[in-house]
Amino acid sequence: EVQLQASGGGLVQAGGSLRLSCAASGFTFDDYAIGWFRQAPGKEREGVSCFGFSDGTTYYADSARGRFTISSDNAKNTVYLQMNSLKPEDTAVYYCAAVEAGGVPIETIRIYEYEFWSQGTQVTVSS
Repeated sequence: EVQLQASGGGLVQAGGSLRLSCAASGFTFDDYAIGWFRQAPGKEREGVSCFGFSDGTTYYADSARGRFTISSDNAKNTVYLQMNSLKPEDTAVYYCAAVEAGGVPIETIRIYEYEFWSQGTQVTVSS
C-alpha cells in the first residue's frame, strides 16, 4: 500500500522552529518529486517546497526561501522540512505529496499532478 504520513506539526511562538517529517511506505523516492504544501483557513492550497530525487534539485516558494530547508533520509524513505524563523503567516495545515518526475523540472509540476498525498499536520505560529 502506498502511503505518505506527515508529522511534526505543533504550536510554536514566532521566531521558533519546527521540523516536519514525511514518511513514505510502499515505494521509494527514486525519480520522484516530493513536495510540501500548506493550506490556511479560507485560502487555497499552495506549494512551499519540493525536492527532485532524480537530480537532487530543490525549490522554495518566495515565502519559504531562506527560512525553510527541505532534506531527505533516503534510508528511511523520509523527507523533512526544517522550518526556522516561523511567522504567524506560516500557520496552516501542511501536507506532503509525491509524483513521478523524472526529466521534469520540479518547479513546473502542478499541484493537481501530485499522485500521493499525506494527511495534514497542523502548524500554528503565535505572535
